[in-house]
Amino acid sequence: MKIIKQFPQIILIAIFLSSCRTSINKEFPINNLKKNINEKPNSEKKRMEIKFSCREDGISEYLDDGWNILKQDSQEKICTWKSVPATKDCNMEKDKGCKITKPDKIGEEKIYLLEK
Repeated sequence: MKIIKQFPQIILIAIFLSSCRTSINKEFPINNLKKNINEKPNSEKKRMEIKFSCREDGISEYLDDGWNILKQDSQEKICTWKSVPATKDCNMEKDKGCKITKPDKIGEEKIYLLEK
């Protein structure tokens, strides 16, 4: 009878101990120390992603510095916003609730993936 009453306690203790053991294993992962034979230590390549938007373009500085363009992408982007009244008789100075913000100028955002 005592064993039946202690059975749930034994199960809870076993669950607690097994969860502690797995958390200890996660704290100290085993690192794979094998190195690739074909890998050259001096041939490390650096990669960088830069974005220019709304007629801004400074990619020539990076190209002059020795970076090469791997990938180029462009997206439409809102450059400026403007506030307009929601109705004809709306006073935006007195009633801030009738002000609507909408896009003013739409430009292009260029995204470059560079490698050196």
